[in-house]
Amino acid sequence: MARYTGADCKLCRREGMKLFLKGTKCTTNKCPFEKKGYAPGQHGQRRRFKQSEYAVQLREKQKVKRMYGLLEKQFRLYFEKAENATGITGENLLRMLECRLDNVVYRLGMAASRAAARQLVRHRHFMVNGRLVDIPSFQVSAGDEIQVIEKSRQLDAIHDSMKRVRDGKLVDWLALDKAQLKGSLLELPARESMPVNVNEQLIVELYSK
Repeated sequence: MARYTGADCKLCRREGMKLFLKGTKCTTNKCPFEKKGYAPGQHGQRRRFKQSEYAVQLREKQKVKRMYGLLEKQFRLYFEKAENATGITGENLLRMLECRLDNVVYRLGMAASRAAARQLVRHRHFMVNGRLVDIPSFQVSAGDEIQVIEKSRQLDAIHDSMKRVRDGKLVDWLALDKAQLKGSLLELPARESMPVNVNEQLIVELYSK
């Protein structure tokens, strides 16, 4: 499967904000964004001009796409599904992205980043409702239970990440049992409960052109 293989920190610098693609590194002073907050490339430090409406919309789409680790074709398919679903297109889009299995694993604190969660899922370390699932894009539904499989319960990557999870710090649509290394999706997330600092309406306007 095609995937981005470049430097993650350059993506944050290009979008002008931390996308938290490198896990705990993003919260320390070792984060390159702290040292180089300007865009990458030869002209990254030049004076910025006022962006056009299209440029603003494009940057918002790129931000969300990179945040969830998707390529253009994958992201467009999500948008088309969101557009055809009942409800507000932008909210539908974010809800689908938040309910991806790799994102749910990340939100539960079982992985330090979405990329790490994606790798753990692909390596068959998780079950959904007692069934092994190795597809990161698997859509978790309300009531589904996600659990680390028995033979993976001693993985350092999972335990190191779980140590950083504080009680009560999860989003309100997830529940976590740290002792059993399992969690569940209580309900589909509403827009106000999705901790994503984006303006999804700009993405809708971009694709509506």
